Formats: sequence, structure tokens, C-alpha cells
Amino acid sequence: MSDAPVLFSEIATAGSHCFGRATLNAPASLNALSLPMVDLLDAQLRAWAVDPQIAGVWLDAAGDKAFCAGGDVVGLYGAIKATPRGEVPAEPAAFFEREYRLDYLIHTYPKPIVCWGHGIVMGGGIGLMAGASHRVATLKTRLAMPEITIGLYPDVGGSWFLARLPGGLGEFLALTGVSLNAADALEVQLADFVLRHEDQGAVLKAIAAALWQGDAETDRAALSRLLQAKALRPTELPASPVREHRDRIRELVGQHQRLQDLAPRLTALTADADPWLAQAGTAFTKGSPSSAELALALQRRLRHGSLAEVFRLEWQASVGCCMHADFAEGVRALLVDKDKQPRWQPATLDALDEVGWRAHVAAHLQPRGTNPLADLF
Repeated sequence: MSDAPVLFSEIATAGSHCFGRATLNAPASLNALSLPMVDLLDAQLRAWAVDPQIAGVWLDAAGDKAFCAGGDVVGLYGAIKATPRGEVPAEPAAFFEREYRLDYLIHTYPKPIVCWGHGIVMGGGIGLMAGASHRVATLKTRLAMPEITIGLYPDVGGSWFLARLPGGLGEFLALTGVSLNAADALEVQLADFVLRHEDQGAVLKAIAAALWQGDAETDRAALSRLLQAKALRPTELPASPVREHRDRIRELVGQHQRLQDLAPRLTALTADADPWLAQAGTAFTKGSPSSAELALALQRRLRHGSLAEVFRLEWQASVGCCMHADFAEGVRALLVDKDKQPRWQPATLDALDEVGWRAHVAAHLQPRGTNPLADLF
């Protein structure tokens, strides 16, 4: 197999059309999304979008453990530490711009895209999967947006798709980074179908055997029928903790609550008898207070924003995180030194009053020259 970070091929079909196939190819890093991967995907997707012979796209990953465990934040850490204090780190700014541009392209793609989200799907991996027209989870899929543990926030459009979940669920997921199984993925609308990973080959054969029309609407419907025919029934899925605890989450988070009001309730979950809720509470208590405040602020500000507005403000927020302490510190503690003892700044929610927190969040969101995503619409 080639050592290229993304592999490209075409699937011949029964008619005159083909499906483009893109495979993330960095299994040793759980297919962590790097800038070369982003650039390769972006260029090829744009080429396939205007190729009349390509009816759709199949996106998957090498290895059996992960579709994509998130962005290559260790690489970003090195660039941040090498940048003089007060300056915008050039490499992270470029990475976030091009990653979000790719995510936006997938959301607005003119042809059907199947994303086979097997195994670990986190952060940047969810950014690739969320916008696909046909999102497939498997019984081994584990999704999460655990950015609070590294001093970031659920980006890659998370401020848009999480904010649209009812009952405070999006805020709960952002504040706890809790893991979701395949049934949860359906529940929170991050997957459309659940199939057995062992059936991937059969699905690819069915795509090859089908007659595709080259009309996006017609082909999307045909692709849905093909996947639904092989999808697992509800009785074959694992129990969904999200569905089980929806009422509890609604009571915990409520509507328009300040983080200072939510924090005691989320912290109390650490002693909950339910392991899933206890894990959520533990992640919140260990996470960055700045990340929690920023995540809430973005979801509430962008709840009714357009997708383009979301990515533009997320770029400002992500660059802001690179210029403040917690993102680099979180990556250091979890992935570089691995001492799991981050020194957050501020260390607690009580360290700043409400006015102080508003100013702190505003400092992360301030414009930094011309926004490079200004051309999105």
C-alpha cells in the first residue's frame, strides 16, 4: 500500500459513471488529520465535483481502529510554542482555515458523499463526517468531541450542528466530551445509517453493480435505498445512553443557563451510579474552564447563524485559542508530556466574575486581520 496520507481511486459501476474513493491512510496515528491530508482531500473533491463521470464519493479510512481520531494537534502544539507571544501562529492559522474550508465543501458538495465512520471518530474526524450526505456508523463506532480536555472547543462546525440539538443536548456534549456509540450517533443526528463493518465490501460491490444517473438528487435517493437495505434494525443496535438520559440532560442543562449555574450539577455527576454520566461529569471537572465558556458562547451566538458564519467565527476562535494558554497546555498535558495535569489559566470558573469571563471569551473571538474564510457564503 502507498504511504501517501490519502489514497484515491475510482469505483467502476454498471453504467458509464464511477464513484470516487478517498481513503485516509495514516492508521498508526489513528488517521489524525494533518494539513497534507486536508489539502489532498480538498483538491480531489473539487476535481470530482466537476467531473461528469463521477456520480458520488466514498470516504473511508485505513486500519480497523479509527476513521479519524481528530486533528494533528501535536503538530499544532509545536508551531504554537515556536511562535513569539502575541503573534498569530502561522501554521495553525493555515491549518484551521483549510480544514474548515474542506468541511464546508463537504457540507455543500453537489454530489452524494458516503462517509464510512468506523471506529474512533473524534474532533476533526467528525468535521469530515458531519457534512456528508450519507453518514454510516458501525457497531464499533465511537464518536466524541472531547476538546474541553485539551483547551479547545467543539469546532469543525460543532458550534452549528451541536447548537441545533434540542433540550440542551449539544451544550452537554460540548461540556463533557462524552463518548457516543452507534445508536447515540443516530440519536444526535451525526449518523444516518448503522451497518456492520464486515458488510463494507458488500456495500462497495452493490455500488459497483448499480446504474447511477449522474443526477445528484436521483443518485442520493438510490444511495439511501442501497444503504438502508443493509442497515441494522433498531433491535440490533446497542442501547443508547443519550436516549436513556435525555430527560436528565434536559434538567441538568436547562435553557440559557450560565456556566456558573450549570457547573455544580455537572460536577455532581462524578458520583453518579451510571458510568456514562459519571464519565461525563469527570471530564467536565478536569476540563478547561476557558473551553467550557467559549463552547457555550459560540453555540448560543451561532444557533441561528449560517454555516459560513459559523466557520468564519470558529476560525477566529481557534486562532484565539492558539494565542491563549489553555490549548497548548492541554495538548502538552494529554499528548506531549502525558502527565495529565494541565495547569489551566484561569484555573477555575470562580477565578473570574461574569464580566471577566465575557471579556476573556471576547479576547478569543476578536478579529485578527481579514478573515480568510470571508469568501464562504
